[in-house]
Amino acid sequence: MTVRVLVVDDHELLRAGLVSVLGTDPEIEVVGQCGDGPTSVRLTSQLAPAVVLMDVEMPGGDGITATRTIRARHPDTAVLILTTFDLDEYVSQSLRAGASGFLLKTTPPRQLTAAVKACAAGETTLGPTVIERLVETYVQRQPTASAHQSLANLTPRELDVLRVMAEGKSNSEIGAQLFLAETTVKTHVTRILTKLGVRDRVQAVVIAHDSGLMRR
Repeated sequence: MTVRVLVVDDHELLRAGLVSVLGTDPEIEVVGQCGDGPTSVRLTSQLAPAVVLMDVEMPGGDGITATRTIRARHPDTAVLILTTFDLDEYVSQSLRAGASGFLLKTTPPRQLTAAVKACAAGETTLGPTVIERLVETYVQRQPTASAHQSLANLTPRELDVLRVMAEGKSNSEIGAQLFLAETTVKTHVTRILTKLGVRDRVQAVVIAHDSGLMRR
């Protein structure tokens, strides 16, 4: 089964390049493309893509507002932000709007296609610099009692999975590092999110850093 993708970017040449790159992967199907936020919202309703590859700054309507609207109307559709600017405000606003990932446009083609498929599978994809920013924001804090309490219900193996997940690793990478099947990793991740009471991997990563888990 192929991953249906909508590509949103106001630069036609770049958009064509993204469509071309995604088209090299037989597991991905580009079902539409456009150059502004409002049109992306409309096309998402019409085309039902699994993933929307979204630019941030577009003169016809910004991508963050569009992301928030798409996620509200179509919670099963993942939005992967792809931007030129690695700015704190873009990262935080995108994640708060419900984006499932945030990558730079300098991302290599193979990493981009992998990120699209990861988002379609329910994973959160964050580039290395985004992970660094999360670390800078949270690891400097003193571990909080609430964060420690959040981890209290996790098993030792779940803590191992969370620790590697907080390094920005995908399910397959977690499995390879911990010698676990990817299906087993998915089960652990689901249980971790449930026990922590969070909706996605980003919030789990924040708790991992905020609790001091990464310094143990």
